[in-house]
Amino acid sequence: MTEQKKRRPYASALRHEQAQATRQKIAAAARELMIRKGYADTTMAEVAREAGVAVQTLYTSCPGGKPALAKLVYDITLAGDSRALPQSGRPEVRAIIEEPDPVRKLALHAAMATAILRRIQPVHRLLRAAAAASPTDAGLQDVLAGIERERLMGGRGPAEHLHALGALRPDLPPARAAEQIYVLTSTENFEKLTEVCGWSEGEYEEWLAAMLTAALLEHHHPEQAHGR
Repeated sequence: MTEQKKRRPYASALRHEQAQATRQKIAAAARELMIRKGYADTTMAEVAREAGVAVQTLYTSCPGGKPALAKLVYDITLAGDSRALPQSGRPEVRAIIEEPDPVRKLALHAAMATAILRRIQPVHRLLRAAAAASPTDAGLQDVLAGIERERLMGGRGPAEHLHALGALRPDLPPARAAEQIYVLTSTENFEKLTEVCGWSEGEYEEWLAAMLTAALLEHHHPEQAHGR
């Protein structure tokens, strides 16, 4: 192998790392500005300036304009970083897959979901408010609709995993189980219980684990966990 060929993979990996770092900076700047000022009052030029990148770089990273920027903020906040790593490769998901006890699997899933909801809730609320204020903004409406489709699709993995293990209730098709996971782990439920009802995140996590167990597994019922 020539020296030039050896350098190419290194250069490609370096460019990829630089692109990831740039996307992370852009997402962090956009998140801070959008939460502080609102979606409508945040401009692409402000985000570029705050992120320390050229406006053209911003549009290259988000070719769909501000709606695409909002989706980038959502995706990176959801994942916790900008790595192009599938959910199945993340440690929290690996731990769930490798856990042999179905009840414990769902407790781990509830813990992971609670951590994600803590991160994503301010962004999701921001986007919902912006979409409600601008019903004719097709790009933003498409972003929110896409997020809901992705969330619903995301429930299929755990549902099919439980089904393959024979742990899912026999009368519950995996598709219907995925729909229940989608509803139970919604940002809106998290907001209502932690903000309106005043539950702690720990109480929410326990409730979610109990509800998932009762809904998906055979011979399990939600516990009276909180004495409420």
